[in-house]
Amino acid sequence: MTDAQRQVDKNMAAPKLTRKELIERLRLEFPEASHAIGDYEIEDVWHGGCRLRLRYDRRALRPGGTLVGAAMMSLGDFAMYVAVLSAIGWVPLAVTTNLTINFLKKPAARDLLAEARLIKLGKRLAVGEVAIHSDGEDDLVAHVTSTYSIPV
Repeated sequence: MTDAQRQVDKNMAAPKLTRKELIERLRLEFPEASHAIGDYEIEDVWHGGCRLRLRYDRRALRPGGTLVGAAMMSLGDFAMYVAVLSAIGWVPLAVTTNLTINFLKKPAARDLLAEARLIKLGKRLAVGEVAIHSDGEDDLVAHVTSTYSIPV
C-alpha cells in the first residue's frame, strides 16, 4: 500500500480501538499469547488496517537461512485480526475462516513488517489482504489474503 492510499484509509474513519486500547485488551484477554507483548509489535492502527512488526529471531531460521513460513503466516493472520478489530471494535471471538499465503521472495535476516487492510467488511465476514516485507526493503516477501468470520 502506498503512503497516499494509507492516508486515504486513515482519513476515512477513526479506528474502533486505538493502538493503546488494543494492546491493553490483548494483554488482558490473551495473556498466554505473545501478540502485543512478545515477538509482535503493533506499530500503527487505523480503521480497517494496521502495520505490525515481527522482530527478527534467529531461532525462526530454517535450513538455507530463510525464516520459516509459519512465522510469516502467523504474522499475516495476526495482522488481519488487528485490522478486523480496528474496524469492528473488541470482538475477540472473530476467527479466521480462510488464509492463503504466497511466498514471493526469501526474506532478509531482519524484522518483518506487515501491513493489513480490509477489502470488504460485512456483518458476518471481513476480507482483507496483508503485504509482508523485510524491514528496509520494498519488495514483498509474502502476500496474504484472508477471510474472518465475525460472530453476531
